[in-house]
Amino acid sequence: MASDKDFIDFIVDQLNGAGNIAAKKMFGEYALYCNSKVTALICDNKLFVKPTESGRKFIGDVKEAPPYAGAKMSFLIEDKLEDREWLSELIRITAEELPEPKPKKAKKEKAAKKTEEEENGGM
Repeated sequence: MASDKDFIDFIVDQLNGAGNIAAKKMFGEYALYCNSKVTALICDNKLFVKPTESGRKFIGDVKEAPPYAGAKMSFLIEDKLEDREWLSELIRITAEELPEPKPKKAKKEKAAKKTEEEENGGM
């Protein structure tokens, strides 16, 4: 079951105090970004926050589950979805602890590298 737009909009609205929040569709579900870092996933209308030590301390009694089959465990947030301040704080401290995203290579650079590898016989 895919997540519905109303649930996505609700969660994004709840997180407006955490920073620059965006939801992007990925693989039929959604990734939540806070200040350019993926901090959570929304799958099947459930919120899964990336695990961090700071997040674990903040939550206390953590419930963990994979957002989809084969995924790493995440913090499953169910009881506090209505608590805007708590939820925003969790996402904010999670984003602070996560590393900066790696810079993406430009498409032209990727294409040039692929062409060069093909010309060199895959080396």
